Amino acid sequence: MPLMDYTELIDFLDNKKFGRIIEKLPQDFLTAFNHGDFDGWVSALQELPDISPTSWDLQEGVRIGEAGQCNDGQREQLKRALLKLQPWRKGPFDMFGLDMDTEWRSDWKWDRLKDHISPLENRNVLDIGCGNGYHCWRMAGAGARFVLGVDSHLLFTMQYWAIRHFLKEPPVFVVPLALEDLPAELNSFDSVFSMGVLYHRRSPFGHLYGLKDCLRHGGELILETLVIEGRKGMTLVPQGRYARMPNVWFLPSCDTLHEWLKKVGFSNIRLVDVTKTSVEEQRTTAWMNFESLPEALGKDSPGITIESYPAPMRAIFVAEKP
Repeated sequence: MPLMDYTELIDFLDNKKFGRIIEKLPQDFLTAFNHGDFDGWVSALQELPDISPTSWDLQEGVRIGEAGQCNDGQREQLKRALLKLQPWRKGPFDMFGLDMDTEWRSDWKWDRLKDHISPLENRNVLDIGCGNGYHCWRMAGAGARFVLGVDSHLLFTMQYWAIRHFLKEPPVFVVPLALEDLPAELNSFDSVFSMGVLYHRRSPFGHLYGLKDCLRHGGELILETLVIEGRKGMTLVPQGRYARMPNVWFLPSCDTLHEWLKKVGFSNIRLVDVTKTSVEEQRTTAWMNFESLPEALGKDSPGITIESYPAPMRAIFVAEKP
């Protein structure tokens, strides 16, 4: 499959109810998104060994191929190429016996939500802020008919193409776009995921309305975001950084977020999980060798951030579009 060739995606979208997305796709991705260390990322993809997996598993994790399908030299070549695409934040991945221990144990998040959502079998799914597409592959493993992931960070799309180099069959696509780039009032997807995005948006209501517009009537929203403890109406607006992150705008209490979803027009709103983020779930690894959550927490008080805010806690809501 040629680098960043979205012909298959366009063919799938054409004449479908969400075909208007085609209008938002650049005619030439290589020209439109040539920024950052683009040449280095392209070089890394070109260095990937040509191995076709005889098996894969997207249900218990993301495993592509088996250790016996490549020799030590090929595995080392694979590792060198993939490391050039650092930082790998979402995962983990098992690539022909190569354990890609990413910054996030994204499989833990998937385990927390998978039994609380509508079965994804034969559903058309949209994942907003999908990163490298780890959860998109898990959605395909859960039986989704079609998964579209959007993330404005080009590096993450390049990481997706590194995975797609070996895993060509499931209908999973990641494009370097944002929610705001999609056509208005799509009203098309059966399930829409937004995980780890809301608190990065300056307008939380704008984000929630955008998610709602992507769903068909009766479709399901899965929303995961940072929250704080507190009563209805409480929201933390960090001054400066939060947990070393510069672009965190709103951290509502769970009761507040419930009211936000209700105000936007969602129904059957359920809070299905609240979990404090641990340093085992988010940390520095060989595949993401920058500072991570441990460096963002107080050394003597891990229950607060280094800015003296409550330590990260994440909630998962499930709701429906009437």
